[in-house]
Amino acid sequence: MSQSRNKVRIIGGEFRRRMLPFPDAAGLRPTPDRVRETLFNWLGQDLYGKSCLDLFAGSGALGFEAASRNARRVVMVEKSRLVCESLQANRQLLKAEALEVVGGDALLYLKNARERFDVVFVDPPYDSELLQQVLPRLAELLSDDGVAYVEARQWPDALPAGLTLLRRDKAGMVHYGLLGRATQGA
Repeated sequence: MSQSRNKVRIIGGEFRRRMLPFPDAAGLRPTPDRVRETLFNWLGQDLYGKSCLDLFAGSGALGFEAASRNARRVVMVEKSRLVCESLQANRQLLKAEALEVVGGDALLYLKNARERFDVVFVDPPYDSELLQQVLPRLAELLSDDGVAYVEARQWPDALPAGLTLLRRDKAGMVHYGLLGRATQGA
């Protein structure tokens, strides 16, 4: 099995430099180091007290990075049983108590979510319609000052009502940005 070459490196915080294995799975590609570095410069290096949701957790790069940076709570949602087991194993390896791994469909999780988050990571498989399905529901997931990180092969043509673009960039083929709640009357 090629699992030995499938590793993601945590780039900041308590778990900095730790290498975490992840299994081969269709559409699974960790957010590149350079993109994560920019993201956490935008978010601030310390997420102390913040609650985070990693909606399509995959390798766990974003969720583990948030936990490494003192997030109070990180919920990672992953549909693949094999990938979910890997996330659980890495959570135990790091003794990351703030992390909760939820096995299941991200859209179903969204439909039933009652909690609001300070940071929501949205990095679905590129060759899917999942981003278009999630975007209209993002605003209701965010706390008042919450932000959503979105990563995609192609940036959405338009954002749904309730969301506003805060920052955006591109690295190679990766388009990414931060969205916030649109303020009332803006």
